[in-house]
Amino acid sequence: MMDMLRFATAGSVDDGKSTLIGRLLYDSKSIFTDQLDAIERTSTQRGDDYVDLALLTDGLRAEREQGITIDVAYRYFSTPLRKFIIADTPGHIQYTRNMVTGASTADLAIILVDARKGLLEQSRRHATIVSLLRVPHVVLAINKMDLVDWSQEVYTRITREFEDFAARLDFADVTSIPLSALTGDNVVTRSTNMPWYEGSALLHHLEHAYIASDRNLIDVRFPVQYVIRPQNGRGDFRGYAGQLLSGVIRPGDEIVTLPGGLPSRVKEVRTADGPLDEAYPPQSITVQLDDEVDISRGDMICRPNNQPTVTQDIDAMVCWMDSTPLRPGAKYAVKHTTRTVRAMVKEINYSLDIDTLRRDVAPGELPLNGIGRVRLRTTQPLLTDPYRRNRHTGSFIIIDESTNRTVGAGFITEN
Repeated sequence: MMDMLRFATAGSVDDGKSTLIGRLLYDSKSIFTDQLDAIERTSTQRGDDYVDLALLTDGLRAEREQGITIDVAYRYFSTPLRKFIIADTPGHIQYTRNMVTGASTADLAIILVDARKGLLEQSRRHATIVSLLRVPHVVLAINKMDLVDWSQEVYTRITREFEDFAARLDFADVTSIPLSALTGDNVVTRSTNMPWYEGSALLHHLEHAYIASDRNLIDVRFPVQYVIRPQNGRGDFRGYAGQLLSGVIRPGDEIVTLPGGLPSRVKEVRTADGPLDEAYPPQSITVQLDDEVDISRGDMICRPNNQPTVTQDIDAMVCWMDSTPLRPGAKYAVKHTTRTVRAMVKEINYSLDIDTLRRDVAPGELPLNGIGRVRLRTTQPLLTDPYRRNRHTGSFIIIDESTNRTVGAGFITEN
């Protein structure tokens, strides 16, 4: 079965993110004729002497009028080798929360830099967020190389500057690619204008980025989403349905259910297509157990000798997404995997200046788009892992109960 790569783009305003995605879709023949006709008409109406491929992703009217990206735009395309989900994220500082949303599920992030401007504060900000989110693979795409005469010197200088900054962060895999989204050089096909560059084009890199090892196949984490019982009391089937977040589950495996701590053994693993010999993340499955165990939504199935931490005290890096600042003493709902509990903000240890990586100790509050280390106390225990170990059980969202809006995203730290 063809695998799928989720990737997000990030960069400063006018670096060409939407144009790059439009070029990928256009050159890989992943757009319809009527879509192309529509953006050709719009480009002509705006007085452009070229087809503005950025219009393929800038879907909001305000985005088209201002020439910026505001919301996260998701696009889908495929090649003979792989399927792709693209998250085109905003570059403006006031939309940092949208960038966090788009990159939170990405396997790879493309950080776009304008070759004429080099590494800007916003580029460093995006690199820091990508590192905080622990996106496994990063591409530094140095765009608009056509406007610097395809200069190898410019490419080398920007690459080294990024590498110096990235050394202070936590990146496992960084690849630098010079390109021009407007002309298509090094986007889908190798450029003849930069013979000094010996690497692959962007699409080739995306097709061959190795993501299989990024999956956590060690820690079994299966949060129960729904308990399946026969209708009208017929039969004795009792199954636990949900998405396998990490690890591998097989019939016969010894398991333990949390937070109760009751042991059992897997009787059967199945999907809508029938029983499975084994299940891998991120499959949605139904698990039957040998014993009648009291399990409900929000409980978790894991291995006896490999369990998450059961705790009501949560230390996390939080990205705040609401105009009302986060303050100690405030109460919210916290959704973690399939469990939702109430929580109080105990303290804000520090806020992080993600341009300089400086810590502001005891800031008193986290403003909109602020990021800082926060301590929460929940009314019921959560089943957590550090985000560094498991992106699924190590993350949560914060919800304003009065409006039901998501106001924050958290990444659990090591204790």
